[in-house]
Amino acid sequence: MSNLNGLPYTPAVAVDGWVIVSGQLGVRDGVLVEDFAGEVRQVIANLRDRLVEHGMDLGHVVKTTCFLADIDQFGEFNEIYAESFPEPRPARSTVEVARLPIGANVEIEALAHRDRT
Repeated sequence: MSNLNGLPYTPAVAVDGWVIVSGQLGVRDGVLVEDFAGEVRQVIANLRDRLVEHGMDLGHVVKTTCFLADIDQFGEFNEIYAESFPEPRPARSTVEVARLPIGANVEIEALAHRDRT
């Protein structure tokens, strides 16, 4: 696995009531979670952690962009995603990509706003 420390980006940036969260991977304790469902749950947990650092939670998310290494896993991904985000769920784009960093199967980036209810 590649080391993700020291990469030239900020995990989340807050400006004018917005929090923009960089793409999150399913890494826990420096290791990519091995099974797909666990990886998706970890991605969402990492996303939630970035939001909590800025006084928000998943209910503040207005838009996500989701990247899957295999679109055939969309059904399983969608079930876990639906369980994780409260109603009304954020707007979303989901695309298949050729590769993700460190051999990940899923990555999610998000936009959140403090006034979202």
